[in-house]
Amino acid sequence: MSLSNDEIPQLIYLAFGPTTYHQEACFSIVSALAHLRNTPGQALQIQVFTDDPAPYALLPVTVHVLDEQTRHLWNQPHGYHFRSKHVALRQVLDHYKKAVLIDTDTFFRTSPAALMHRVETGTLLCNAFGGRYDHNTHCPLYTKLHGLLQQRGLADDGMPLVNSGVIGLTAQDSAILDRSIALMDECYPLAREAYSLEEFCLAVVAASTLKLSECTDVIHHYWSHKKQFRAKIQAWLHKHGADPLSHAALADIQNVSDQLPRPPLLHRLSYKVMSLTLPSQQRQFARELLYGSYPYANEFDRACATAWWDKARENMDQRHGHLGPEQLRRCLRRPGLRLTLGSRRKEVEQHLLATHKD
Repeated sequence: MSLSNDEIPQLIYLAFGPTTYHQEACFSIVSALAHLRNTPGQALQIQVFTDDPAPYALLPVTVHVLDEQTRHLWNQPHGYHFRSKHVALRQVLDHYKKAVLIDTDTFFRTSPAALMHRVETGTLLCNAFGGRYDHNTHCPLYTKLHGLLQQRGLADDGMPLVNSGVIGLTAQDSAILDRSIALMDECYPLAREAYSLEEFCLAVVAASTLKLSECTDVIHHYWSHKKQFRAKIQAWLHKHGADPLSHAALADIQNVSDQLPRPPLLHRLSYKVMSLTLPSQQRQFARELLYGSYPYANEFDRACATAWWDKARENMDQRHGHLGPEQLRRCLRRPGLRLTLGSRRKEVEQHLLATHKD
């Protein structure tokens, strides 16, 4: 039986700003299409709301170009940019019976059909459940909003939080987005420093009316370790960007794994032993450099080398203070680390010095 146009499930992306967000979105879309082949006969329409249509020219998607004025309007009255997620999904649900909005820093582990099957009336599909509301009583969401929400009977301490990297709803439940938007607008001036206000408001308004469902088995949301996963994606795009729907490109989706590249256990143990020859504040730094330098069999894992090195440097600076160029050279030339890095030592040194900021 064929579906009417408004019955076709909708997969929605918002992609604005720097190139990296468009790269993420393109890879996520292709991962959806690659896995969709495993569920033949499953209809799916993909819509992209963006400030730049060019990256999507080779993909079978519907592009909505949003000018700066429209995006500004969607973020009002306080300029809160995550508000636009709910606005976009609400508009799509005015025309379709089922839709899922997905963040760009995602890719599919299995067919998006599995995602759409979980979008049911009376259910909010999110990426993952968080902890209870009272698990962090020192965050702005609790210190600034707890009293107000309790007075209105909107949130008790045991309320489950959600990750809104995925938001799936039916049109019948779309009014939940209106309430979430209204609550965001009210609470933003009280807790403007709360980065996750958008998904918190969604959890609050859904708590008393909708069941919660998650989809971590279908979607990998790499909100942490972004440098490494972006490096994998950029390597895939460098290889397949000119023909992203070719047989080779779709096959290679499976080779961009959802795991951080780590050397085998024996190598990790040897790195740990070697690091004991270094000053304590340099040990984690050295191990992370070696994680990036390992010759992984997977080409996309090998592409994470500079991301590992950059992250090692960033972590070192945050934990122990800035490491100057001469200190860096001395660290990399200590006998244990120099021998373990081998032929890659000069490459590591040149990269870190080239990206060094005084």
